[in-house]
Amino acid sequence: MKAYQEKAQAHDAFMFNQIGEYEIGRRHLANMMGEDPETFTDEDVDKAIQYLLPSGLFEPHARPMMKHPTEVFAKKKLAEFDENGRPFHPLFYTAYPEYYQVLHDLSEKVQELDRFSDRMMQVNIHQDQERALDFKGSEWVTKEHLEGILVENLKDEQYEFFIRSMNRLVDHPYSYRAKDFIMKYRKDVPSTIKHKDIPKLMFTSEGTPYMVARGKRKWGVANVTVYGRGSGKISINGEDILYFKNIQDREQIIFPLQFTGLIGKVDVVADVEGGGTTGQSGAIRYAISLALRSFVDEDMVEKMRLAGLITFDPRRRERKKPGWKGARAKYTWKKR
Repeated sequence: MKAYQEKAQAHDAFMFNQIGEYEIGRRHLANMMGEDPETFTDEDVDKAIQYLLPSGLFEPHARPMMKHPTEVFAKKKLAEFDENGRPFHPLFYTAYPEYYQVLHDLSEKVQELDRFSDRMMQVNIHQDQERALDFKGSEWVTKEHLEGILVENLKDEQYEFFIRSMNRLVDHPYSYRAKDFIMKYRKDVPSTIKHKDIPKLMFTSEGTPYMVARGKRKWGVANVTVYGRGSGKISINGEDILYFKNIQDREQIIFPLQFTGLIGKVDVVADVEGGGTTGQSGAIRYAISLALRSFVDEDMVEKMRLAGLITFDPRRRERKKPGWKGARAKYTWKKR
């Protein structure tokens, strides 16, 4: 215990010195840029470093940077024992006190929501669907991030159990009452779709809105035109959807229309060539998805992105290797 306290004191002294040096460097940097040191933020520091020390290195972590010591050096736990050698945390002897404390708090949240649900059922009040949590654009923190929050090294099984337990809490009908607790362990996923990147609808001489898009998949290339105010007609190389004999290829084409709720409301005219049926149907699906972005709102575009509709699929058949039976398969080796 005494050795642990000495290490903790040494770490605190080290961090104190590092923070002092960082503040001196930040003030010097502000003076070099002609800014007020008192209002010079961390974002201003990053911009100044990028301006004064430009780097063409591909890896961002290898470029010059100046970060606060709390971001550079790993967190250290505070002293866990009192003067008599007794641990402060009641779950200390589990070896993962903070982890099990979170699970304990999670269990209490679930029980609290269950009691609230029982009270609502007694007075015949049903769940309010409008207050349900919407986690679009966010995801659970990674194992490394969770370890940083708890300041404990976790096993893979412990992290997976934590995610399953949190999903159980999220699936509760009244999970919105525990929103603050849930959002502590979720992080925002930046959207890669910008509204300005979505082309605006064009109009025919009759005033019908339409959008043209081009899609590729394997060796198939498709040029698709989607017309608004339609009746759901689909034309592929002058034929209907029965152009594809396989039911899975037809489902590929129908899925973007069904996902966006525009099936039966728009007409699709596609010209496709090259490749096989899988490549052609995939190319048409990708082109339809790109064209439909102009017919829906930003929320639906984000849902399409999360569903993988507007993400190009670069996969192709892997070539056969010399001396092998196929791309990965090998001939049976016989000694005699």
